[in-house]
Amino acid sequence: MTAFVLTQETELEKKMEVAMSGFWIAILSGALMSVQGVFNTQVTKQSGVWVANAFVQFTALLVCLAVWVATDRASFAQLLKVEPKYMLLGGAIGTFITYTVIKSMEQLGPAKSVMFIVISQLIVAYLIELLGAFGAEKQPLELKKLLGMGIMIAGIVIFKWT
Repeated sequence: MTAFVLTQETELEKKMEVAMSGFWIAILSGALMSVQGVFNTQVTKQSGVWVANAFVQFTALLVCLAVWVATDRASFAQLLKVEPKYMLLGGAIGTFITYTVIKSMEQLGPAKSVMFIVISQLIVAYLIELLGAFGAEKQPLELKKLLGMGIMIAGIVIFKWT
């Protein structure tokens, strides 16, 4: 009985550790996206949006290849086994993410731009979960999540017009 309880506590501790790690990684991701958006927007002013975008994607490729050589070295042939094939469009989508972040920050400024980006991400991510789209685990519609999104949207309205 004691071993069972200890195993449950250990599993709970592991889950909490993973959740906290995910929390801090998400915070870092958001911060890096904001900084990157500002950097890319400034580069665009001196070079053009598609030149800046190409440079961003090229330097990302170089960093990924360097880290791959230093750590992973898994076979690129594994990509041929990915199903469905449209899942391989992440890089192409990334190009348009970079473009749209640059343009929105240029037109709205960093804070307003990021607020709209985050709201859009949240709404689309929740729709993906509700529909079980793209292999995501289907989730039930929850009023509290809709209320949370409404509060976030109200926050944007308050932020924008104050």
